[in-house]
Amino acid sequence: MKRAVSATAGRLWPNATALVLAAGFVFPVYWMFSTAFKPTRDIVTDEPVWFPFHGTAEHFATAVHAPHFWTLAANSVLVTVLAVGLSLVIALCGAFALTRMRFRGRRGILLTFMIAQMAPWEVMVISIYLIVRDADLLNSLAPLTCFYMLMVLPFTLLTLRGHVAAVPRELEESAMVDGCSRRQAFRKVVFPLLAPGLMATSLFGFITAWNEFPLVLVLNKEPAMGTLPLWLSQFQSQFGDDWGATMAAASIFAVPVLVLFLVLQRKAVGGLTSGAVKG
Repeated sequence: MKRAVSATAGRLWPNATALVLAAGFVFPVYWMFSTAFKPTRDIVTDEPVWFPFHGTAEHFATAVHAPHFWTLAANSVLVTVLAVGLSLVIALCGAFALTRMRFRGRRGILLTFMIAQMAPWEVMVISIYLIVRDADLLNSLAPLTCFYMLMVLPFTLLTLRGHVAAVPRELEESAMVDGCSRRQAFRKVVFPLLAPGLMATSLFGFITAWNEFPLVLVLNKEPAMGTLPLWLSQFQSQFGDDWGATMAAASIFAVPVLVLFLVLQRKAVGGLTSGAVKG
């Protein structure tokens, strides 16, 4: 009996802690979305309105009709998708080479990527600005795509390297014995087994590139050449104390990340943990 009570108590405090932490993380998100649907009179009232029973979509209409919204949304999608796609292709090739091949300087390359992963990008904004300015590429999406790809590349390569190492070499060798070339063996045998790792790294890369703010703030000054984080930072200065429209803009910005996370969360978490087993 005492052992059962002790086991129950041992499970109780971790669950209670998890609930408290979950509430702390979830409540600001709920308050953002609920405020976006509240009429203005319920936002500025002294008594907080916890549930918007009489919701309205007027704040979302204000947000999407803000200047350059659709242009900046298209810019964000284009830059993020291209950066994540390029990083996946390069990292997949690099991870396969670092895992399956033996060559001089292999450990040095891995160490370089680890150092790049730890380096804070904010301290390099000035040097990046000088490079882009001298190349006459300010107010262009190409530098953003390139540097966003470089931001997520180290993590992507290191994670995919663990996944490639977890695939038994014998599977690839058996395919090559059956007549496949190395490229065909990778495409038909190894690549399908890397889906969890690709999902995990693509989710991380999407969040990183989608939320990036300091670089676009420095490089792209023209209103139509920015991205949604820059638009969101300037939204309140355009609409003053319209908190409903501000929360609607923040909700619109957060929806793609939330949807992608909800769709990929199970496979992404499994991909991160399985990629850390070997390599």
